[in-house]
Amino acid sequence: MDMHSGTFNPQDFAWQGLTLTPAAAIHIRELVAKQPGMVGVRLGVKQTGCAGFGYVLDSVSEPDKDDLLFEHDGAKLFVPLQAMPFIDGTEVDFVREGLNQIFKFHNPKAQNECGCGESFGV
Repeated sequence: MDMHSGTFNPQDFAWQGLTLTPAAAIHIRELVAKQPGMVGVRLGVKQTGCAGFGYVLDSVSEPDKDDLLFEHDGAKLFVPLQAMPFIDGTEVDFVREGLNQIFKFHNPKAQNECGCGESFGV
């Protein structure tokens, strides 16, 4: 039997993109205003937790060559091309939960999430 694995090329796909709520856009603009040299935020994924993947947010002073840019009301969200299969279509929000304020990710690709909300599976 002839078995082979295909090669995944993220550039072969049409992406839905990511969206920012007004609250997320405001918070990103506030972060950028407080940090000289910062131009936006990068959203990526890493393998972690009990469900498989976790979101990673980093400040961006210079975008990577494979970053895609999603912009809303002057707020810049950069996403590595390799992360798109896992988070394409995600809405990024910024909410208050009790005394905490956090980014929330509404990801249509997430099939399951762990109980603590730290990781998701696709």
